[in-house]
Amino acid sequence: MRAALLQMTSSDLPEENLATASAMLCEAKEQGAEFAFLPEVMNCLSTSRSHQEDVLKLEAEDATLTGLQALCAELGLWLLVGSLGLKTNDTDGRFANRSFVISAAGDIVARYDKIHMFDVDVTPEETYRESDGYRPGEQAVVAKTPFGNLGLSICYDVRFGQLHRKLAKAGAEILTVPAAFSHITGAAHWETLLRARAIETGCFVIAPAQTGKHPATKGQSRRTHGHSMIVAPWGEVLADAGTEPGVTLVDLDLTLVQKARRQVPSLQHDRDFSGP
Repeated sequence: MRAALLQMTSSDLPEENLATASAMLCEAKEQGAEFAFLPEVMNCLSTSRSHQEDVLKLEAEDATLTGLQALCAELGLWLLVGSLGLKTNDTDGRFANRSFVISAAGDIVARYDKIHMFDVDVTPEETYRESDGYRPGEQAVVAKTPFGNLGLSICYDVRFGQLHRKLAKAGAEILTVPAAFSHITGAAHWETLLRARAIETGCFVIAPAQTGKHPATKGQSRRTHGHSMIVAPWGEVLADAGTEPGVTLVDLDLTLVQKARRQVPSLQHDRDFSGP
């Protein structure tokens, strides 16, 4: 599988971000990509809840999603939409942070809502309360594709090894971790966490990321870490996209999944225990 990491600096304007992503997808296809991977909240990266309320849509009405579906069908390209911010019909008005797998025919074959919410105080100036605006998902998802089975996760999910272990034991050969990682925690933890998830599951990890300082028409702008990565099942970093937006391509050999799991079959070695 020739995989394309699409690293973006999304603004808070969905139409603008769709145009950027579409151009990158065309570039990836021209370079032989079979499966492309977009980052988290690629349609609207915003700190303003009121702005999100103005521009986000329900899934059935979202122009970014339908535009990406049409482009996949036109190009004959599989796509992970890392995630979209979407309105829901929840009574509390919170949004969904939802990932999609789209086939080369333009069909949605899997959806996943981010389970773990980023409610942290990184520094006194760098605080996040994702759960104020987004409601957490409850269902883990493995998506079947012609290239292998994808275990879906999003950004902060990467810190929860039990989720990725369950995905691997349910058949995932590739773990996807689209992100808009904080530039502070990213510098400290991003690569280490991705490599750990690959090593402990024997999966490829594909992690397309947001990068840089994000333009904002309303509210404060955000900075993200970048360094979109692909990590092999043995833990080697096969690609690091650095901090500039762009397309990074890697050819993946899925036989390395079974090789790594034969060498260290830790997925078969779980034991029940008591305590603490």
